[in-house]
Amino acid sequence: MSDTPTKAAELFSTDKLSALDAISRAQFIAFAPYIFQASILLRDSGILRHIELARRDGLTLQELTAKVAMSPYAVRVLLEASLGIGLVYRNDDKYCLAKTGHFFLNDQMTRVNTDFVRDVCYDGAKDLEASLKEARPAGLHHLGDWETIYQGLSLLPEPAKTSWFHFDHFYSDNAFPQALPIVFENKPLKIMDIGANTGKWTLACLDYDPNVEICLVDLQVQLNVAKKNIENAGYSGRVTLVECDVLEDASRLPEGYDVIWMSQFLDCFSDAQIISILKKCYDALPAEGSVFINETFWDRQRFEASALSLQMTSLYFTTMANGNSQMYDSEVFVKLIYAAGFEVVQQIDNIGLSHTILELKKK
Repeated sequence: MSDTPTKAAELFSTDKLSALDAISRAQFIAFAPYIFQASILLRDSGILRHIELARRDGLTLQELTAKVAMSPYAVRVLLEASLGIGLVYRNDDKYCLAKTGHFFLNDQMTRVNTDFVRDVCYDGAKDLEASLKEARPAGLHHLGDWETIYQGLSLLPEPAKTSWFHFDHFYSDNAFPQALPIVFENKPLKIMDIGANTGKWTLACLDYDPNVEICLVDLQVQLNVAKKNIENAGYSGRVTLVECDVLEDASRLPEGYDVIWMSQFLDCFSDAQIISILKKCYDALPAEGSVFINETFWDRQRFEASALSLQMTSLYFTTMANGNSQMYDSEVFVKLIYAAGFEVVQQIDNIGLSHTILELKKK
């Protein structure tokens, strides 16, 4: 395991803003809801795209109004807001796309994050205080009547359902190509995928190794979706489905698997729940078996923007998911691993966009 300080940890070790920059940041926070909503309108109305296509020539207010289905007033107030937000800049009377506008418009990660916040998180964000006080996702009622979001993932209303799965898969899928050789280095014959979701990791494993057998462990509502995907891919013969609520005290995991895999799963639980789940993994794992955990730790990121995204995603877990989990600081997370009886024998950072893979063995 690496003990080298991470860039993210260093980025948050000092107060680096000047007083002028700090007061500007404070105003950004004060008007954040309008900044967010205006930016989405500028994107989805086509205003930013038309400005981009005009390149350095830019477009006037009148030219833009003629290209979009909005009144001159609407276009004017949005454009003036976009100047302060930093999406565009103005030369004389012509608006040109700024670097921030380019990334907000074209960067896939930014689009996925934006749609996720708008469609899944935004309405429930105002319930943050209640969620923290009551240790429950007080904002979830905006999407459905469930105790946690995981009970209703396949039942989420649109566009929240599409945005949630785009968000989840965007990050996990990017990690899979690098993760597969790590997990298959010792040629495991049987892998347990806990928190299998729609079965994407299982399908990746079945494609990667024609001999491997996979056991998917999840709630039934998720297994129903995974089963269809696996059947459509023609892999049913090498797959076992096990319904299990890992939070139930009496639940037990199936035994006899060389590897247990959990990707973006344990961040869905509280500290105590993570220890409990890992202890169940300990009981099910053979002596020489391995647990591989694929997670995004905010303190293991190379860039401040990545760390910020994860820190803010923790507030989604608070208000919308279950009220008691987060995107963890790796130092906090590793202590939970050791408390469950495991040790970390391998840590590989910078997997995919932002992931770390931890390999655990029984102590």
